[in-house]
Amino acid sequence: MGHRTIRNRGLSILAAAAALALPAQAQAWGFYAHNVTAEVALENVKPETRVKIAKLLRAAPQLGTPGCALRTLGDASTWPDCLRGESWRWGYTFAWHYQTEPVTQDYDVRKNCSGGNCVSAQIERNQRILAGESLPDNVRLEALAFLVHFIGDIHMPLHSGDFEDRGGNDRVTDYGIVPGLNLHWIWDGPLAERAITSAQPSLVRRYSETERAELGGGDAAIWGRESWEIAKGFVYPEAFDCEPCEGALPKETALTQDDIERAIPISQRRVTQAGIRMAEYLDAAFAPGPLPEPQRN
Repeated sequence: MGHRTIRNRGLSILAAAAALALPAQAQAWGFYAHNVTAEVALENVKPETRVKIAKLLRAAPQLGTPGCALRTLGDASTWPDCLRGESWRWGYTFAWHYQTEPVTQDYDVRKNCSGGNCVSAQIERNQRILAGESLPDNVRLEALAFLVHFIGDIHMPLHSGDFEDRGGNDRVTDYGIVPGLNLHWIWDGPLAERAITSAQPSLVRRYSETERAELGGGDAAIWGRESWEIAKGFVYPEAFDCEPCEGALPKETALTQDDIERAIPISQRRVTQAGIRMAEYLDAAFAPGPLPEPQRN
């Protein structure tokens, strides 16, 4: 399986060149997966929701972020990451992108979310802001962008599962013949891209009612638990040949081509689920009237 401590020193020139190019492409690949979730959502929202999204996007100049495009729902899906270039203004939002829970402990959606500063809480908060018909368009547009981005984030397993390594960011991981990436970035970037581009049929399409019923549903707490379970039951065991994974793990590992092939259908499903569930949340937010009050446990 995935754990290889001795790297292949005989990499070809082409592979080495690809490895050198990866850091420059990292942002684009992450953007690619988010854009696809938005495209899936647009294919599956109600026609009236699509019209209301287009109208709301006209308020983009009021947000004062000319360096971060916000013309389409695809732009909205990546806008919150673009804001990282202005930490002096938007730094308070950076903790909203994740909610990592140790895979060695029981999952608890209330942990690591002080003051609502986590992805699950911000999904529910921003949907409610988006649904606020009396609020200014720029306020609702900001909520739209955060909502679609965070629905993508919470479906990536390593935004929820953690092994004392910042969701895999601290685990140097080879991706096939490409060395020196990290486990988080592989799932966020190149693995997601390969999963999307190899899908047959395309992930971006109108899904049947039966498919939407099977792929959709739930709320942010459920989606976060699903991602955590994938991290616990697949991502770490596959990368480190341990099940269950306990104790110290190596700082370096590798994913073989077989590991990658086994991960592709999981990544495809999470991207698709994110898009279908995004469509559901957008339809609910843009429906006339207020959202139902949340249930309190």
